[in-house]
Amino acid sequence: MRDLKSRVAYLQGLSAGMNIESDSKEGRILNGIIEVLDEFAQSLKEMEAAQDQLEDYLESIDEDLFHLEEGIYNEAEDSGEDEDYLEVDCPRCGEVVCFDSDILEDDDTVEVTCPNCDEVVFINDDTYQAADEPEHIRGRLPQEEDDI
Repeated sequence: MRDLKSRVAYLQGLSAGMNIESDSKEGRILNGIIEVLDEFAQSLKEMEAAQDQLEDYLESIDEDLFHLEEGIYNEAEDSGEDEDYLEVDCPRCGEVVCFDSDILEDDDTVEVTCPNCDEVVFINDDTYQAADEPEHIRGRLPQEEDDI
């Protein structure tokens, strides 16, 4: 950056040493070009300063976010409360329904319904079989066919 600013200053010095009158056509064009170059160099300097400030600000936000995440995740691990959920597929619409595993241990009868179609997908009593759990059926196994 300093190189750009110093090069513009060098061009200003060269134009002043050429003894071209600023009222002539060539003098006005040359002075106009050098002024525009000087404004570009100044704008670039200001943009670099703003970029440095943004980088510093972003780094501080990133550090703050890291500390927050670290605190939140460490609290969750320290509390020992692992949330266990069960998934059941709805027999009517196929929607996956998730619910807390504590329902299994609840003394009261609780029905879990599909939020999509209101079909009962699970009841926590011992008689209900969830629709996506395989049922054991007694009978004979299919005979294996010999390859021909």
